Amino acid sequence: MPLNRRKFLGRTAATSAGAALASAAAAVPAEARDHGRPRRRYAFTVMGTTDLHGNVFNWDYFTDAEFDDAAHNDVGLAKISTLVDQVRAEKGRRNTLLIDAGDTIQGTQLSYYYARVDPITGENGPVHPMAQAMNAIGYDAAALGNHEFNYGIPVLRKFEEQCDFPLLGANALDAKTLRPAFPPYWMTRLRTPCGRDVRVAVLGLTNPGIAIWDKANVQGKMTFPGLEEQAAKWVPRLRSMGADVVIVSAHSGTSGTSSYGDQVPYVENAAALVAEKVAGIDAILVGHAHVEIPESRVVNKETGREVVLSEPLKWGQRLTLFDFELEWERGRWQVASVSAKVLNSNTAEEDPRIVRLLDAEHKKVVGYVNQVIGTCSAAMTATEAPYKDAPIVDFINHVQAETVKAALAGTEYAELPVLSQASCFSRTAAIPAGEVTIRQVAGLYPFENTLEARVLTGAQLKDYLEFSARYYVQTPAGGDVDPAKLTNASDIPDYNYDAVGGLRYEIDIAKAPGSRIAKLSFDGKPVDEKARFVLAVNNYRASGGGNFPHVASAKQVWANSEEIRNTIIAWVRATGTIDVSRFGSVDWKLTRDGVPVF
Repeated sequence: MPLNRRKFLGRTAATSAGAALASAAAAVPAEARDHGRPRRRYAFTVMGTTDLHGNVFNWDYFTDAEFDDAAHNDVGLAKISTLVDQVRAEKGRRNTLLIDAGDTIQGTQLSYYYARVDPITGENGPVHPMAQAMNAIGYDAAALGNHEFNYGIPVLRKFEEQCDFPLLGANALDAKTLRPAFPPYWMTRLRTPCGRDVRVAVLGLTNPGIAIWDKANVQGKMTFPGLEEQAAKWVPRLRSMGADVVIVSAHSGTSGTSSYGDQVPYVENAAALVAEKVAGIDAILVGHAHVEIPESRVVNKETGREVVLSEPLKWGQRLTLFDFELEWERGRWQVASVSAKVLNSNTAEEDPRIVRLLDAEHKKVVGYVNQVIGTCSAAMTATEAPYKDAPIVDFINHVQAETVKAALAGTEYAELPVLSQASCFSRTAAIPAGEVTIRQVAGLYPFENTLEARVLTGAQLKDYLEFSARYYVQTPAGGDVDPAKLTNASDIPDYNYDAVGGLRYEIDIAKAPGSRIAKLSFDGKPVDEKARFVLAVNNYRASGGGNFPHVASAKQVWANSEEIRNTIIAWVRATGTIDVSRFGSVDWKLTRDGVPVF
């Protein structure tokens, strides 16, 4: 677990030396003069990606088709590679660096396949496709994302071993020694025509929420202090080591908020706070939030200098460019200006070199996800699931509840009613009538969540549902309702709205949040506040993800290490047929002053 210091220092030195040899930079014309002498200037560009989530190709393994969305974005490292080549050709490869801000090895069936089906950790196991692609493109460093820990530390360590670049995490510490478990930073020299190298340091910071979201994988092994705390520790060190430019690659958004409330004392989305409070940072590559920020400027309170932040859109949809202008002043390089922008990968063709490199892996995964595993009695779709009780979400709850009931058989909790929570994780998810494949079932549950069982009271369940119902925009009675404007109030994502199967209830969206749940009943009777129920719940929610009340502190009576996606796939294989009539019923609905909305 502890960082191997010899390996880290040797790797850093070797990487830096290699970059130095490759970085005999072209001069930037210097017209300005200082005391009659030309000013020495140098320009370079740092490219950045984030939240790649296992996307190599512009392909959707859940639909078995080329990726497309309403904005006609494209995805994948093959397209990013083309953009990177274009930038290197324009700027000169010696004047560019390429970094990433985390969440690399989870998200697609391609990445899942090489973590679980044909794992990279197996004897003579394969090299992870993301490592192959990023090595070929020539990444210099990458920060750890929280999803790097989803498959356990052994998979992450093997991926790290397969990468030709360091995985950085200054705030990923060994739980026993409190020393960095991964390299905190990467430093290199860019050779200039002025006879003075520019020393560039990249500090990697990951998300403190790992301690909650992947508790089963990291508890007792690693700890994750706050980004501000560790940046304040490391940035001065990097400056004292001679860094002329300090860039932070942070798997943390800019909003200053946390989805887990106060369960850990550190902010989840802290990138802007780091820029504001920690002196000595020139730019921050932002990740985690899955939003596009071409350029944002935050004034550091101590120095009054602007720090430039940029977050490229997820999955390889965008490539950030930080353009640095430096001047030689008072015996050292000074940052004269920094600007940022993003390039859209839908303007690029896939790099044929990357396509050839991973074509066999891609075809193997396409064959895997198209295996037929059963049939379905009727078509189900998630199109209306965010605002209507849809059978496709009922199906998830049905399988989860059955799984927990079977697991609790013969225990002291066997007589308690089992309920289940599920979200509409993908509005494009669909199960057709007739034959059903792995990819169609997997599309219901794109996250690597596992299943738990927690005991809640009737009163706690009411609180839970009230909290979930904040998802709807308050809409007065009378007039039409536009479904497109009804959901995601306060930017609450779809995965943080839960429907609870096994109960009947109404959500009155004309009322203010906190007073919306009405006619809450179980088995035809009003729910007793003191009655106890078992809730089948995913580990993200059970560990505090979304900051739902009560569940994180509720008694755990069962837990499973199998991904819920695999649980559902196994259920379909074993059952043979998805009989929608067994679970498809309208148990909750939206109302306004008691009148149904739909």
